[in-house]
Amino acid sequence: MKYLSLTVAAALAATSAIADTALTYGPRPAFLIAQMEDGPLKTQLESCAAQTPARSDFSIGHRGAPLMFPEHTVESNVAAAQMGAGILECDVTFTADLELVCRHAQNDLHTTTNIVVSDLADRCTTPFTPANGDTPASAECRTSDITLAEFRTLTPKMDASNNAATTAEAYLGGTANWRTDLYVDNTTMMTHAESIELFRSLGAKFTPELKSPSVEMPFNGFSQQDYAQKLVDEYKAAGVPASNVWLQSFELDDVLYWIENEPDFGAQAVYLMDEYETVDGYSPMDPATWPNTMEELKAMGVNIIAPPTWMLLTLDGDRMVPSPLALAAQEAGLQIITWTLERSGPLANGGGWYFQSVAAVTDRDGDYFEVLHVLAQDVGVIGVFSDWPATTTYYANCMGL
Repeated sequence: MKYLSLTVAAALAATSAIADTALTYGPRPAFLIAQMEDGPLKTQLESCAAQTPARSDFSIGHRGAPLMFPEHTVESNVAAAQMGAGILECDVTFTADLELVCRHAQNDLHTTTNIVVSDLADRCTTPFTPANGDTPASAECRTSDITLAEFRTLTPKMDASNNAATTAEAYLGGTANWRTDLYVDNTTMMTHAESIELFRSLGAKFTPELKSPSVEMPFNGFSQQDYAQKLVDEYKAAGVPASNVWLQSFELDDVLYWIENEPDFGAQAVYLMDEYETVDGYSPMDPATWPNTMEELKAMGVNIIAPPTWMLLTLDGDRMVPSPLALAAQEAGLQIITWTLERSGPLANGGGWYFQSVAAVTDRDGDYFEVLHVLAQDVGVIGVFSDWPATTTYYANCMGL
């Protein structure tokens, strides 16, 4: 507890009694199973209804449990740990005084906190501008606009904004109708160092993501390499073994930096892949378009890749099967993690971006388990990020993963 701020320590103390109770799936896995088409997978999942939940590293809390809790808060991560997530995530960015904090992006404070109605509103890179005619409301507020002390004064909220707002207060709305604001009050944001102490106290391991800066680097003398190194140094300072940490970055250069300069941590650094998306001529379904082959990544020292779920799946008729990217990764001996389950809300419309390659066969909420099954059994992923980790934990426990 010595590393925690008084605010975070108080929040953790208030939740510790709950966090120490038995793990629970809650009602959602059973709800999803009931939505499945009849078949062997549904029967097997139903047979596990009475199982005792156990923590699983296959189940990764994506910013905690942001389906219902404000992301990157103490409470969101306590909820994820209660659902059996064996690994928890802190997306890492930095403040004006170069302190590392948990935020999904350096420039998301206007959608994840109350900054636009706070005393810090005029510090934003782009202060709130109301909607006017066909022009939507806008703002851009960065962690690098404020100091750590100022960051601590902000109040977290669900990640959303109301683009039709004509006042800053109204701009704070916009939460998706399949999420909720029920668990927003009295939630607590964290620094990266505080997340380490919290996750350890919850019995979980660590997967921090080094976020791409919104500012030009170096920033106040802080280089990209300094940034990547400071992330590792905070685990070293806390005495966390490298084997319990899965560093992540969308920037291959960050992963290569860790491989070269921090080989113990670099051995399981995760390359988050988005440049293989079907834009600018790239396609995960066409190896000829890839900026690097899977064999080339392996030769660079990369051992784990993490594409989004849709890049790992394609259709053979009406059957979900591994994509060319997934098969090539298997052939090259790369391990695979994927993201993000339960981030799309109800699947009646096919599931949106995360399910685009299999949208023709994802039309009911029970298909979350169908997708998860192909990812685990055919693609061979070693972990799945979820916005509600009870689902992935239930599956992992039922399948003996």
